[in-house]
Amino acid sequence: MATTMGRMGRRGFLGRAGVLAGGAVVSTTALQKLTASAAYAQAGPAAAREASRSGAGYGPLAPTGDQSGAEILALPAGFSYVTFSRTGSPLLSGQGVVPRNHDGMGALAGPDGTVRLIRNHENRNDPGDPALGVPGPDATRYDPLGYGGTITVDFDLGARQPVREFVSLNGTIVNCAGGIACEDAGWITCEETVDGPDDGFGQKHGYPFLVPAGANETVPAVPLTAMGRFAHEAVSVDPRTGIVYETEDAGDNSGFYRFLPEDPSDLTGGGRLQMLALVARPNYDTIRNQRVGRSLPVRWVDISAPDPDLEGGASNVFDQGADAGGARFNRLEGIWWGEDSCFFNSTSGGNAGLGQVWEYRPLGKGDGLGVLTLVYESPEASVLDSPDNLLFTPRGGIVLCEDDASGDGDTHPLAPGITDVNRVIGLEEEGEPFELAVNRLNGSEFAGACFSPDGDTMFVNIFGDATPGSGMTCAITGPWADGPL
Repeated sequence: MATTMGRMGRRGFLGRAGVLAGGAVVSTTALQKLTASAAYAQAGPAAAREASRSGAGYGPLAPTGDQSGAEILALPAGFSYVTFSRTGSPLLSGQGVVPRNHDGMGALAGPDGTVRLIRNHENRNDPGDPALGVPGPDATRYDPLGYGGTITVDFDLGARQPVREFVSLNGTIVNCAGGIACEDAGWITCEETVDGPDDGFGQKHGYPFLVPAGANETVPAVPLTAMGRFAHEAVSVDPRTGIVYETEDAGDNSGFYRFLPEDPSDLTGGGRLQMLALVARPNYDTIRNQRVGRSLPVRWVDISAPDPDLEGGASNVFDQGADAGGARFNRLEGIWWGEDSCFFNSTSGGNAGLGQVWEYRPLGKGDGLGVLTLVYESPEASVLDSPDNLLFTPRGGIVLCEDDASGDGDTHPLAPGITDVNRVIGLEEEGEPFELAVNRLNGSEFAGACFSPDGDTMFVNIFGDATPGSGMTCAITGPWADGPL
């Protein structure tokens, strides 16, 4: 699934905030919340579970209608939302219909005071199957047999509705998450697959692609091959150095990477791909038996062939890194850059297999030294189940989007009839988890959480499936300043 990975305006947070990739802010309070939440979880699943449904955060949730009255979400009192860009509905551009599988998304300042959302569609159709795929011109399509890509939506905050919607990139596949490029240059969308000609497609897949922020029509899809061919999930940029950090979602053989571009303003210009490893601990397994708060010294190992010829039998990127001592994670997904470190989720990591949040803090300016720290691990599904997107809010809060992959029957009283319920989880300053939103429509994950540049509207997707209306984007407003987010 998703991170996205959004963007907020460039401004301080009570003088303590750092600037995230794309302009979002994160205060030192955010890290304190993660650390406190880890300690709170260690107090026992029962305590954490009680907090998550006790009315912490913004208070108890209740079924809440959108502009049509449909009670798709449960939200706290005082919050409202509108839904738009639903699966199967006509695109405002007239290019076809909204594709299936709404996933990662970024928010940028748009034209005429709008918010520009660039949204991934994680289409996994068979080669050449256009059903609810991303349409658009054949001339710009990266692979004539691929039907993933991105949709750009310009959203009018005052009218609370989209005013423009068009295909911005097409011909890719399995566009999962991504991140905002250096200097807000656009949205980096990532393919979560390494399928290619051997799988019936016309091109090799497994790459990031850049959708320029100012593009007002479908752009030619150019793969950023030097950033690696692997099951990409999300990226985040260190604004001080232009280094791009990348997560891999390939089960329990997933790596954490960094890309050192020759020119941070031109990712097509090549660079150096490396995989995280630990000092004096080759092939370290992060998945189980970890201790919250322990600092693990990091080194980086080179990937000699970042664009491997997998069809010809070449070693994949993870194996190249593992051969050099790289560390192993379980399903790396969402990532955010802070003032001097980045935070990322291992969706299925931890002793319970329900998720971890890690921090990587570089100690130099690209010299390869750094520290890896586990800052949170979920003890029980009712507290947090499979975190995907990780979002730091404009006020220094923390939001985690669930992608419940456990299949363990997580029902919820606010979503009757749904077996595995997905939620948006926030963290109190004391570390207590709380529910911010519940998906009452279906069992789909939440994805693509991001705030508008003014910090007043949180956008989030319901992933959906091939059923018309099952996926959509939600714009949530309410008394954010009255609570921890």
